[in-house]
Amino acid sequence: MLSLDFLDDVRRMNKRQLYYQVLNFGMIVSSALMIWKGLMVVTGSESPIVVVLSGSMEPAFHRGDLLFLTNRIEDPIRVGEIVVFRIEGREIPIVHRVLKIHEKQNGDIKFLTKGDNNAVDDRGLYKQGQHWLEKKDVVGRARGFVPYIGIVTILMNDYPKFKVRSLPFPACFYHPS
Repeated sequence: MLSLDFLDDVRRMNKRQLYYQVLNFGMIVSSALMIWKGLMVVTGSESPIVVVLSGSMEPAFHRGDLLFLTNRIEDPIRVGEIVVFRIEGREIPIVHRVLKIHEKQNGDIKFLTKGDNNAVDDRGLYKQGQHWLEKKDVVGRARGFVPYIGIVTILMNDYPKFKVRSLPFPACFYHPS
């Protein structure tokens, strides 16, 4: 069962120690948010880091790989490039490869995607009546990855009990002086 001994440690702290711990936690959270926002500005992507959630891109990327994205407007989308895109009505972005590009006379570009491990293109995933993706659908383009480091995210999403059990884990490292 879950042990809540760390709550006794918190109760034994004087006010100064408690304020110090709360401020430290606040600094960590605000630093993480600043780093995230900074990455958004530098990469041009609303989500500069994503985790591959399915096996549709194997063997290029496996479930749990952490992808680093950029989304510079001036860079044209090319066939063979791996993009992360959102589909209207779906919350989770999809990581797939650009299969075909369709350029209109006015310069607008539309493109079709497909997972490397899928038998057919993604038209079945797009919203009804949509046959091509547009630049506005792109969250970012894969520029690098770290294998399997995002598996913790998958475990927390697939197994909610894992999430509940791992939350007290940081408290194991807390030792009041």
